[in-house]
Amino acid sequence: MDTENGVSAEKFTASLAKASEKAVAYLGSVGKRSKFGLSSTCPCIILTMLLSVEIGEMTITVENTMWRGEPCYLVHANSHGSIDQVPIGTSVTAYVGRSLQTFEQTHYEYVKIPDNPLDKKTLIVLDEDGTYSVKKTESQGDEMQRTDKYFKKELFQGFISEGSNLLLQRIMVKRGVPEDMTFVAFDSTTSLCTSSYKMLGKSERRIGLQQVHAVGLNRTIHSVEESPTTWESYFLSTGHLASRTQLGSGVTMTLSRIPEEHQITNTDLSEETTEVKPLKWEEDMQLFSRFLDRKAELADDHATYMRRHPELRALLADFLQFLLLRKPDDVTGFASEFFGAFSTAAPSVPSFARSSPGPARPSSMP
Repeated sequence: MDTENGVSAEKFTASLAKASEKAVAYLGSVGKRSKFGLSSTCPCIILTMLLSVEIGEMTITVENTMWRGEPCYLVHANSHGSIDQVPIGTSVTAYVGRSLQTFEQTHYEYVKIPDNPLDKKTLIVLDEDGTYSVKKTESQGDEMQRTDKYFKKELFQGFISEGSNLLLQRIMVKRGVPEDMTFVAFDSTTSLCTSSYKMLGKSERRIGLQQVHAVGLNRTIHSVEESPTTWESYFLSTGHLASRTQLGSGVTMTLSRIPEEHQITNTDLSEETTEVKPLKWEEDMQLFSRFLDRKAELADDHATYMRRHPELRALLADFLQFLLLRKPDDVTGFASEFFGAFSTAAPSVPSFARSSPGPARPSSMP
């Protein structure tokens, strides 16, 4: 492992975590079926703490799309809120294949502690050579550390990311969970480990003013370095998440209202028409962060170019001076004549004729 300036890279990381044959076969059977109706938009989910104090909200959307020419699902989950007046949030954007293989996922987390903010970004990408690259950046205060890991595709057989987990759970509440199934997942340190699921049966859930039937599912991440982490989730018959709780945590996610029933057809998902929805990038943490990064990058690039070409400032200053002196009605034409004079291909004619106070050009004789 090479380490320099807080950056480390691990090539083809080995792992003892391995998915069971049943789990791999289960995922393969998912890709052969086309009637799960996974594409949907989940109504707002309210995040509450003990004593039912609202601390934030979460939204989940699943859409049909393409990734490098491959039909897949675009899964987006975004949560934000505040605890003790400290803003917190998580954003997951994943491209997941029909058999729930992860093509690409970006996982962003933040805790805006005053004078010591914490940010974590993890990018998982299936490279063209079949290698999975995992790039993690973690910053706290003024310190930043980046870790790059590379995994052979064989190690990701039966891998379930956060994005594919949202789809897998919807399928499991409809098909059930066979026994002795072990999947591969990441723990909080992005180390490969195993994960398991278990049905919890049916339960009554209150959503708004209504009592509804929901099916429970238990998910556990068996980390090799930390204690196991377990979530209990309940889903409606349509596959929408009704509630979720991490055991040992005081935060509970609860659906705010009953969603409209979705019609499930036997149409092949690859032939479905995807509705184009307006992109509210200002409300998306990940996209807004990319916007700020790109804005700063362009500003630095433009400033560098200006420093390397001081003649540009002189040229613009001359243009503005002539413009304000002549005050032409046709500013565009005036700019064309002004800058056209610097072109070697331009014909030799009087400059600024269009804005000249006298005759624009010598009059032709009658």
